[in-house]
Amino acid sequence: MTPSQPSSSQPSGLTPDPAALWSRARRLHPIYAQLAREFVIDAPACVDLEAAVDTPGDESVERAQQWLNDMDDKIQVHQLRQFLQNSSLLDSEALVVLLQHFLAKTTKTVSVRDKVDFLLVQYFSQSSPTELDDSGADLAYVAQGLEPVLGKVELKAPVWLNALDRVLDAARRCRSLDELLHGGVLDQGRKAKVQAGDLFYLPIALVAFTRFGYLMRRIFFRLMLADLNNILDGLTELQEKGVETIDCRRAQFSAQEPIIRLRMICQSWKVMFQAEYSSGQPLRMLVDLRASVDAALGHGSSAGADEKAARTASQKAAPRAAAAAAGAGGNATSPETGEGHSSLAKLAADDADAREFEIAATPQAWNPDADSQPDEEK
Repeated sequence: MTPSQPSSSQPSGLTPDPAALWSRARRLHPIYAQLAREFVIDAPACVDLEAAVDTPGDESVERAQQWLNDMDDKIQVHQLRQFLQNSSLLDSEALVVLLQHFLAKTTKTVSVRDKVDFLLVQYFSQSSPTELDDSGADLAYVAQGLEPVLGKVELKAPVWLNALDRVLDAARRCRSLDELLHGGVLDQGRKAKVQAGDLFYLPIALVAFTRFGYLMRRIFFRLMLADLNNILDGLTELQEKGVETIDCRRAQFSAQEPIIRLRMICQSWKVMFQAEYSSGQPLRMLVDLRASVDAALGHGSSAGADEKAARTASQKAAPRAAAAAAGAGGNATSPETGEGHSSLAKLAADDADAREFEIAATPQAWNPDADSQPDEEK
């Protein structure tokens, strides 16, 4: 069955107020203009918005809306994530305006859905107290936090949303970032969002997916820090054994990478990761670096697997670049070219692939329970 529920927060049959549209467009214009400059997006100027008149004609409002829609087609969700980390323009008020803009669209593309999903989680994360316990982030609490965007939400969740709790339970059982990224858990979460279709925009579904994204971020963050601590502990153990270098080709470093340098890089990453989940982290590097340290300690894979990983890393080194040392004040080099590469932030953006968790997880079949399908509400 194809979902037929309204997919917009705009009441059905209600014509948008031109004054409200113009006010929203003026609020979004500097954000979009800065995004275009930062990511070198080909964006012709909108003369009407740059004139910043208070009472425009209908044609000006229409041209402003068309300019925003054209920009929406060009701006990718991973660019929004990176922009959010570096710009003071995207405060809580701006996030509300952006969300209202996307939720009011009559045509919801995959890109719009992913932007709404990200922005809702970001808004809730920014407005929630840092001491909020996971158990305190229930549907009622999240719904209350999203009231400035969604208004009052009826907390009667359809049965198919229970699939999100099952994915969260699976994520909590993961013991490492590698297990989370490659164990199919993230793929299940993405498929739940895809299978929701237009039902994703039901107010209660938006609340549930926001809660899911918020709690997944926390799980992700905790596993990331745990991996960093494990790497640092492993490096300490190796140093105590008199080891000075280890083979880190699988992590896009050298075959004889100095432990002291790896320690500096990990410490710099740890400082960067103090903010709960920022997108575009060098996840493959972190996972592969832990595997390299484990292998050096005798806990890792066989020599044959190491050689295969090293060849794969070498092939990927040029485009992805071992730029992690930029965070430690140095220039990382590619095992192939020996050339310095871009900063960690650029590496993250290049490797994003518009995914919330930038990783090429192996797709796995998803076999949801009968009650987890969004078109089978009971």
